[in-house]
Amino acid sequence: MRGLLFWPLLMWLLLLQPWETQLHRAGTRCHTGPLDLVFVIDSSRSVRPFEFETMRQFLVGLLRGLNVGPNATRVGVIQYSSQVQSVFPLGAFSRAEDMERAIRALVPLAQGTMTGLAIQYAMNVAFSVAEGARPPEERVPRVAVIVTDGRPQDRVAEVAAQARARGIEIYAVGVQRADVDSLRAMASHPLDQHVFLVESFDLIQEFGLQFQGRLCGKDQCAAGKHNCQHQCVNAPGTFHCACNSGYKLAPDNKSCLAIDLCAEGTHGCEHHCVNSPGSYFCRCQAGFVLQQDQKSCRAIDHCSFRNHSCQHECVSTIAGPQCRCREGHDLLPDGRSCQVRDLCNGVDHGCEFQCVSEGFSYRCLCPEGRQLQADGKTCNRCREGHVDLVLLVDGSKSVRPQNFELVKRFVNQIVDFLDVSPEGTRVGLVQFSSRVRTEFPLGRYGTAAEVKQAVLAVEYMERGTMTGLALRHMVEHSFSEAQGARPRALNVPRVGLVFTDGRSQDDISVWAARAKDEGIVMYAVGVGKAVEEELREIASEPAELHVSYSPDFNTMTHLLENLRGSICPEEGISAGTELRSPCECESLVEFQGRTLGALESLTHNLAQLTERLEDLENQLANQK
Repeated sequence: MRGLLFWPLLMWLLLLQPWETQLHRAGTRCHTGPLDLVFVIDSSRSVRPFEFETMRQFLVGLLRGLNVGPNATRVGVIQYSSQVQSVFPLGAFSRAEDMERAIRALVPLAQGTMTGLAIQYAMNVAFSVAEGARPPEERVPRVAVIVTDGRPQDRVAEVAAQARARGIEIYAVGVQRADVDSLRAMASHPLDQHVFLVESFDLIQEFGLQFQGRLCGKDQCAAGKHNCQHQCVNAPGTFHCACNSGYKLAPDNKSCLAIDLCAEGTHGCEHHCVNSPGSYFCRCQAGFVLQQDQKSCRAIDHCSFRNHSCQHECVSTIAGPQCRCREGHDLLPDGRSCQVRDLCNGVDHGCEFQCVSEGFSYRCLCPEGRQLQADGKTCNRCREGHVDLVLLVDGSKSVRPQNFELVKRFVNQIVDFLDVSPEGTRVGLVQFSSRVRTEFPLGRYGTAAEVKQAVLAVEYMERGTMTGLALRHMVEHSFSEAQGARPRALNVPRVGLVFTDGRSQDDISVWAARAKDEGIVMYAVGVGKAVEEELREIASEPAELHVSYSPDFNTMTHLLENLRGSICPEEGISAGTELRSPCECESLVEFQGRTLGALESLTHNLAQLTERLEDLENQLANQK
């Protein structure tokens, strides 16, 4: 009985050559519009060798009736079973002879029947531009012919619907045992033109002739009834309209509308884009001219015309030329002439005491006994102080980057009231966390500006808080002559200032005591969670004069006045300072000044505290 079922296929194989000849003689090769055609061939184990040979000859016969070429019909072939194999892609061959040779060399896979997988491959790969398919915007018809002999072992309906939605026209050809429902689920509509069940030679011949006839239908564009405004593109059995460059198809699919290239945003014009049918051009704003690239704009140099009459300088603007005076001069009402400016009569010179105008510039002066600082505007107070000062700055993780920047600014404010020079005050900086790093030693920089620049360049270390290790480093290295400290014989005071925000993770007692035994005057500045007992242990006696504390980093600037009076030898009581009688007039005046300064600082702090309390009360009121 099984042999009887295959008799029609055997007859098909024996009569194949006459069928090929008949199909080929049905007409010359198709000279229709461009077409991307992919054959999807079932080569599962259920396809007997002679049946597969029948399919092979079927493909060869169809190929001989096609007008194959890069600009005509492109053909690709894939075979499938449990897997999918590309025999040759759409862009592989441009001659039918080469395709026929590849088909005759085809070896079947002889496994399962995963038709859905093959359709998905055809949709995603075989019809891709990379495989030789033409881009969708060219609107070249895409046709898939699926030839199978049995029931698919996977789902085909959903993936076939996706392929059809992407514009792929599907023909489903079944041989003998093929499942009709599966064929109908795969094929495009109308089904009576896209589903073929091959049970005899006559039906094979009918499918071949119908398929070739559909591909080789009459040229409807040549008939002149297409009504396309610009171009008519012929396709198998149909046609579609296309537009010239710079136009797009209207909703009626026949008329053409000019594309607004400016609205697409790809014109590249620097200023304005002006649309025209099928094109555009760039235009510049007033006061600009278009450059050679016809896209970018350049401001017109009105000064180059040399008719501005400016006494000093001419500045070209969009409105035209404008005159500008050199530094130290003011423009007169005529808009062209300039006169020397008395800079000291302005309010922006910034001099703390006296401003002296000198031609095109000015300079600041300080009263006798005080020196001009590096900023050229303010005057310092430590003119006669000779100090070797080493700053130990806490760079632990608890400080945090933004607060570390405040610490660096605070250090530079200390430097501002010091007379930094090789003969005056020398400054060194050490940063510590879980380790200790000398940022710069005492002998490296000779001016306040150099020290401040080096402080700003210090990078935050993070990690732990080894204050004891930092004190040891200071005693053993920082105040050595090799690091820039002056010999003890010169009796230059040695001052160490420790800045920390928390409890030390190692013992500080030994090296805090050792520092003071070495004659180093120690100051301790604590912020936030700094431990008072540790600050007192680090600092020299009396602790009230050598320990400073601020609750947070933002309010620590009030400590500067205390440190100024303590560190500067001429202002505080430190090594090498001559004590004066408190009853002397100068001492009374100085005491009065300090008292008023302290009261002003306390008033400022009280105002800040009051403001913070009001903010807290407002927050509590809002929460209620």
